[in-house]
Amino acid sequence: MHQAFIALGSNLQDPQAQVERALQTIANTPRIKLIKASSLFKTAPIGYDNQPDFINAVAEIETDLSPLALLHTLLAIEAQHGRERPFPNAPRVLDLDVLLYGNIEINTAELTLPHPRMHTRGFVMLPLAEIAPKINIGKDGYADELASKCDNQGVSKL
Repeated sequence: MHQAFIALGSNLQDPQAQVERALQTIANTPRIKLIKASSLFKTAPIGYDNQPDFINAVAEIETDLSPLALLHTLLAIEAQHGRERPFPNAPRVLDLDVLLYGNIEINTAELTLPHPRMHTRGFVMLPLAEIAPKINIGKDGYADELASKCDNQGVSKL
């Protein structure tokens, strides 16, 4: 089994319920064991501002799926929850991203691990630091250190 971390986010159709349902779906998915989930965090949108605030969380899992198989499983869960992709940074019912998968580093067109922008995003680092403060984000540092640099991004714990 491999340890992995997943970011969850939603800003449509009752975002808090969407994230909570997604956590339940992940917990009930074969070959994935939900270990821990962060608190929920409210986050102002980034990139495309003309949309509602997001609800975000991070989950720690164990899985025997490969990193790419995990990504495909998460994409299927997004689709099951009604995810559409009309344009980059569009409002969404559910967004699931693989942040870390053990110490594996991957850089392909389909998947990059560790997630390439996670260390700059408060909506990822604050919930990650809550559940795994000393997780190493490669050359960028530890989750708690990186989260302390993101505390002015309009992210608040619910």
